[in-house]
Amino acid sequence: MIEPVIGSWLLTPALWQSLWLTLKLAGITTLLLGLVGLPLAWWLNRSRGRFVPVAEALVTMPIVLPPTVIGFYLLIAFSPRHPPGSWWVALTGGPLSFTFTGLVIASVIYSLPFAVQPFQAALRAVPGELLDASRASGASPWRSFWRVHLPLARRGVGAGLTLGFAHTLGEFGVVLMIGGSIAGETRVASIALYDEVQKMNYASAHAFAATLLVISFVLLVTVAVLQRKERT
Repeated sequence: MIEPVIGSWLLTPALWQSLWLTLKLAGITTLLLGLVGLPLAWWLNRSRGRFVPVAEALVTMPIVLPPTVIGFYLLIAFSPRHPPGSWWVALTGGPLSFTFTGLVIASVIYSLPFAVQPFQAALRAVPGELLDASRASGASPWRSFWRVHLPLARRGVGAGLTLGFAHTLGEFGVVLMIGGSIAGETRVASIALYDEVQKMNYASAHAFAATLLVISFVLLVTVAVLQRKERT
């Protein structure tokens, strides 16, 4: 008899806690990606300065760098001995590394290009004539962006946010370097799955991996649907 792999009886309370922590991390990261990534994508599309390619390369760098490299440098930056980690300690009294807040900041940095690039494509796809008409009617650039540009690019923006959410679910190297495996604080799903395999709890690891597989598949189907609607 083949055991069901997504039965709740195969996921321990610790794994459910890790899954909830991961969804919480992905949700907060996605919100921040929207707040930071949309203005950044708009600026990258409009700017023509000599340093724009450098800024674009910095945003895109997490795609090509090994996650452990990013995690290592973020771990140094978050250290109480170096700014901005020392500034955070002076402000809050606690360290930034090995905390949920540190995971959020690291996740935003690591997932930024996966949201910004779809944002840029969606914003570029809006016909310039509509934006010109909006500005000609007296709307300020900011009002034109929120009332015309962003609504017309909403499906592409939604695809970028969904992709950022999905990418955060699968983070491993960065979150391991920054957060370790502190239960209820930094032990996200990818780390919990790795720990289960290390302990040779294969039935539990199989159930957890299958659960994550289903969630990721649904998110990627959502991205594909939104991108197809954007193209049409």
